[in-house]
Amino acid sequence: MRVLVACEFSGVVRRAFQMRGHEAWSCDLLPCEDNSRRHFQDDVRNVLGIGWDLMIAHPPCTHLAVSGARHFAAKQASGVQQEALDFVRHLLDAPIPMIALENPVSIISSRIRKPDQIIQPYHFGHPETKATCLWLKGLPKLVATTPALLPPTCAIERKAWERVHRMPPGPNRWKERSRTFEGIAAAMADQWGLASLNDQEMAA
Repeated sequence: MRVLVACEFSGVVRRAFQMRGHEAWSCDLLPCEDNSRRHFQDDVRNVLGIGWDLMIAHPPCTHLAVSGARHFAAKQASGVQQEALDFVRHLLDAPIPMIALENPVSIISSRIRKPDQIIQPYHFGHPETKATCLWLKGLPKLVATTPALLPPTCAIERKAWERVHRMPPGPNRWKERSRTFEGIAAAMADQWGLASLNDQEMAA
């Protein structure tokens, strides 16, 4: 299966699919951190139409996430929010049979459509909280791999699960907050890679 991981510089999702035998490529305006040859340093819109079976897209959430709602008026006035929404629409409308687009809780839900699923890192083995919305095309919902792992009810203990939310300000904060958890990447590769193979067998 040919997999495109859009807007990924870390290579976490790309490597998960590569490890399972898929031809996976990442694409981002930034160079990839692992110096892989399977990376396009380019605008992803330039590579959408070259025969992908699956795309997992991580469009920037800077102008979309509701956590930044206090800045929405300025972003709407400048047009950057509309540009971000147009980019999301472009990705969702790409000529690719299977698409998963992820973002935090954002205005995509009200301006485009509601997500098909909301997942948490603790559903996939990471004792952390970070609500992530998934918009799916031609793909099943992800099944939790650690359904018994639940956040503590004690507020003090729960703080340890909020590492991402509580990251201090800094030049690399956005990078660290945007990384896909390896447990989620593994679930995507295991479940969606298998779903694709099953579909191919049924078609044959």
